[in-house]
Amino acid sequence: MEPAKMSMRTTGEEDADPGKQDGDPDTLPKSQSYLDFLASLTGASISRDSQEMPQPSTPKGAHRSLGSAPSIHLPHMQYVNHFAVDIGGSLVKLVYFSHHGEDRDRKDGAEQGGSSDVIAGAGGRLHFVKFESRRLPQLFDFIESKRMHILEGAGTEGGGAKPIVKATGGGAYKHVEDFSSRLGLELEKVDEMESLVTGTNFLLSVIQDEGFTFWKGKKDYISIQNDSSDLFPYLLVNIGSGVSLLKVDGHNQYERVSGTSLGGGTFWGLGRLLTGCTSFDELLELSTRGDNSSVDMLVGDIYGGLDYEKIGLEATTIASSFGKILMNEDKSLEDYEPADMALALCRMISYNIAQIAYLNAKKYNLKRIFFGGFFIRGHPFTMQTLSYAINFWSKGEMRALFLRHEGFLGALGAFLMYEEGVSSNIIRTLSERRHSRANFVERFSIQAKHYSPPPQAQDSQVPPGPPQRAHSEKSWVEKFMQVGRLSAGLGGKDDPPSSPDYAAGVSEYDLWGAETNSLSSGLEVGVLHVDPSLYQFPLLEDPSSYEPSVIDISMDEEQRSYWIGVLERQIPSTSEKAMASLGETEEAKQKCDAFKWMFGSHLEKLRKEPQVYGKFGLSEILEMREECLRECGFKDVYLRQKKSENEAAIKVLPDLLAELDAMDEPTRLLSLIEGVLAGNIFDWGSQACVELYKNGTILDIYKQARSDLKSRPWRVDHFDAFRAKMLAHTAANRRYRRAIILVDNSGADIVLGMLPLARELLQRGTEVVIAANSLPALNDITAQELRQLAKQAGRVCQVIRGGLETANALYKKYRTMPQVQPVTPASPAYSPLYIIENGQGGPCLNMRRVSHDLAMAAEGADLVVLEGMGRAIHSNYTTDFACDTLKLAMVKNRMLAETLFNGEIYDCVMKFETMRGGLSAHPVTT
Repeated sequence: MEPAKMSMRTTGEEDADPGKQDGDPDTLPKSQSYLDFLASLTGASISRDSQEMPQPSTPKGAHRSLGSAPSIHLPHMQYVNHFAVDIGGSLVKLVYFSHHGEDRDRKDGAEQGGSSDVIAGAGGRLHFVKFESRRLPQLFDFIESKRMHILEGAGTEGGGAKPIVKATGGGAYKHVEDFSSRLGLELEKVDEMESLVTGTNFLLSVIQDEGFTFWKGKKDYISIQNDSSDLFPYLLVNIGSGVSLLKVDGHNQYERVSGTSLGGGTFWGLGRLLTGCTSFDELLELSTRGDNSSVDMLVGDIYGGLDYEKIGLEATTIASSFGKILMNEDKSLEDYEPADMALALCRMISYNIAQIAYLNAKKYNLKRIFFGGFFIRGHPFTMQTLSYAINFWSKGEMRALFLRHEGFLGALGAFLMYEEGVSSNIIRTLSERRHSRANFVERFSIQAKHYSPPPQAQDSQVPPGPPQRAHSEKSWVEKFMQVGRLSAGLGGKDDPPSSPDYAAGVSEYDLWGAETNSLSSGLEVGVLHVDPSLYQFPLLEDPSSYEPSVIDISMDEEQRSYWIGVLERQIPSTSEKAMASLGETEEAKQKCDAFKWMFGSHLEKLRKEPQVYGKFGLSEILEMREECLRECGFKDVYLRQKKSENEAAIKVLPDLLAELDAMDEPTRLLSLIEGVLAGNIFDWGSQACVELYKNGTILDIYKQARSDLKSRPWRVDHFDAFRAKMLAHTAANRRYRRAIILVDNSGADIVLGMLPLARELLQRGTEVVIAANSLPALNDITAQELRQLAKQAGRVCQVIRGGLETANALYKKYRTMPQVQPVTPASPAYSPLYIIENGQGGPCLNMRRVSHDLAMAAEGADLVVLEGMGRAIHSNYTTDFACDTLKLAMVKNRMLAETLFNGEIYDCVMKFETMRGGLSAHPVTT
């Protein structure tokens, strides 16, 4: 008998017959009548209006939400809609959302470019946490410590009907009373298969590197476009306590085609009997040290150590799982190594599941098989076994695919099924965007700043909890350090044994993300940051193949070892700057210690397990450092240095502009580019440049850099092509229509390098958009700082002042980033100079996630300028854009110079790329 097909499509939208009259119960679809029946209950209502999340004007290529499904409002129903649980027989998976509107230190300005968060307060973080089912009290402790069980806006925990939380898995039925008595919550059961499919489709749609293959210890991340034609159909094999196989044909359609009772529960149950292990993690870890040949009967055991070549079986192929035990009748259970039995059991279960999966994929003509569920856990032996079996049975035509968030599919799907509530609606709506991956980014910081004091210290209405242990009087930093070191396996011999201090809001379960509590995991998941204000940059030539990082340190052992070493050696100097930024206080010292341990531990983890965080490039690890600083309470480590450097540079700007104005055009163009390259030497992220700072003032260094600038040709030198294009524009009275300039450092870099270049373009009639960091990173200038600095520059330069005034007037007129303005006799005297945020908080630039203003500014732009080692070399050096592109940087790292350019430190890069087919420049006047 064929399995019943299931659909998650909202009924009542496409099923209604237009020829039937409204209001006749007999002529309405059955589902519609049921909705109306629910609505007829006293106090109930039904809303069929599509609720669309407010959005600004949308960048070209994006699309708006189609709206949510009809919502049923029953009397006294109140959902705790910021978390959901998947309660399996072995493990409980928790997904919860926390708002972080207060985390982003961005101030909306009254002038152009001042607003970056287009949906106020809508962003947040999606957390993934797991617990063993037999330890439910720890789950309850965790929920209570973060006050998740309390309705938003409620002042007390009691009164009225019990709040409702979405739950899936068999435990959603079994543990109803436990949740009710301990947390005062009612569980609303969500279909398990529907949750799995919803969660899987969401992850594959919004996370760039969610899926991967595993072969001989190597993970390769697959590229799947977030559109239906590329994603569907596929087979989803969910390995929990048992196994279900689902054929997924679309976002709303699936069917369960097969299953088996031999799954994770079988592995754990038999493993516990055979080995005495007390936890799932322990059993998996034990299997990594085993040799199954002492337990399994191999082909070679039957054929005298030889292959069975006639049918293609190697001597090492398992002929009978646990079959060798029959060949040793004198041995008892105690004579076998627990590790050997654990591995044999792991392979037995995995091979069986893989063969069933292959047969179903062949039956339904499916090429992609995704394995999920907490049995896998990123465990190398399990993934290799499944991969081997799929490759063997398919004769190499199919590959086993795995999911980084494999254990959280059901919990995430349940979370997404809340019909009401800001959290789930935001995430659902964003996932429907065409370029939804711009709104979701995974972070692996340890969330130190979110470890709050006990609830009773915040809200006197909440009854006090049990007496606190003595160490709970420590500061959050001390608690974080103690619990973190213990959970990471880094505790010293003098550290006393301790359990997590849940009452203080500290849990070992989310120190290292959700997958593990130690440094020995094969895979890690982080916190999924949700930011509705970010978009994919529209001018990417090929968005599907875009990779921001030029160097993938997760795959290149030499590069990984080098860069981890560089960043480790920089930790003391970074900590010194961080402490100085807060003052030499005891609290500042504690925060510095927390940062040193936090970032150092991440680096050590990457050294031991290069792919633990997924596909991880140099730009990601540099941004991780900034995230760690922010998590430890350091908002802007280099603020003082940036202020002093800006003040020094602005004093000499008038003389520099006067010199430039006295030059002829070819000489001026060369001087402008040389000024940018010399100014780019000011980079506190480069150790070589830090040494220069110790030996002179900013102006001394700048003058020396100009005089010492390597003579042409530079290491990458396309200046002649750039100058020819600009001179041709002048001769034909033409111009670039709009230039987007992505800037780097403060001080001489921006003031004496990039602002004069922007001024040159303004004088030619080009609209200029300068995009700077949204959040501080090293000594990179932020958009907020640049707005003030540009005003100062405007006091000594009429072109800059006029450009700012024109931009402000246009911004106020359109109340958003204006389109390119036509040039007419009535146009303002000065081309607009816009200063906006780029949406970034690190020293590199990920064009998959840029601010709304920057995405809007791209419409009509025909020149992109990327400046600085982080934005033009570490990231985006090999990126093609759908317009002319200028990439400018001085290489301040020897390894980078040798790797990318076969060059040396302080080499200059001036890369000019024209749009394919040539550029049709625009006339200065009409």
